[in-house]
Amino acid sequence: MGKAKALPAPARAPLRPPVGQGRRRWKEPSVIPGFGLTFGFAIFYLSVIVLVPLAGLGWRSASLGWGEFWRLATDPRLIGALRTSFWTAGAAAAINMVFGVLVAWVLVRYRFPGRRIVDAAVDLPFALPTAVAGIALTAIYAPNGWIGQYFQPYGVRIAYTPAGIVIALVFVSLPFMVRTVQPVMEEINREVEEAAATLGANRLQTVVRIILPGLFPAILTGFALAFGRAVGEYGSVIFIAGNIPYVSEIAPLLIYIRLEEFNYPAATAIGAIMLVLAFVVLLAINLIQAWSRRRFGHGG
Repeated sequence: MGKAKALPAPARAPLRPPVGQGRRRWKEPSVIPGFGLTFGFAIFYLSVIVLVPLAGLGWRSASLGWGEFWRLATDPRLIGALRTSFWTAGAAAAINMVFGVLVAWVLVRYRFPGRRIVDAAVDLPFALPTAVAGIALTAIYAPNGWIGQYFQPYGVRIAYTPAGIVIALVFVSLPFMVRTVQPVMEEINREVEEAAATLGANRLQTVVRIILPGLFPAILTGFALAFGRAVGEYGSVIFIAGNIPYVSEIAPLLIYIRLEEFNYPAATAIGAIMLVLAFVVLLAINLIQAWSRRRFGHGG
């Protein structure tokens, strides 16, 4: 018997790309129903709550005119107040970046009597009025206060100096660092640390090479939140600062002074300058955070 001839394969229709593939689409399919409606509501809400007030701030500042605005922006007293506000906020955020991580580590990794009380006490600066915190800190760190009296014989003053401002800002911004890092720290798998120890890594190497890379984006986020909270703080700082021009005067105080003078354009101009400077700093922090996510492989 001869070999049967193989039947020719049926012609295949050319493969078509899935619907929408091959051309750019503005909206990706979402598992959430009503994406367009919720997206529109989110943009509307953001515009009303954030963008419209910011636009009003810029419009009110523009009423000064460029010459008057530049004269105000280059005023030595304002420059000194901005310098004090920003460097004390950065110092407070940096201090919280260290001690906030340590507090979060203790709350996550250790079990001790009163742990729940300490965990709840971290949130007290959220609930405590900032003016009350400022009065209490001033009473404690004043030259005749509970703690300040021990520094007075050595000629060291805490209250009514930039050091007092830093302490007040550390107090009000600590929860931002702790509450940002704590959930991420709880998700760290301890088996990875045990594997590193099995491979010969000591405790310091485990912390530096295993734990900190995973926490770095959260630490940067906490730093940005703490800095943003501290740079515009007024209530807790005004009592302990001393408000000495070029030394311990903060920019929010200048805004309040202009408001008392009914000079609203000048007050909004100072606010606009603070807003631009803070935006530049926070943008730089976000760029570093995006780089860290790519560098350490945490998405982004």
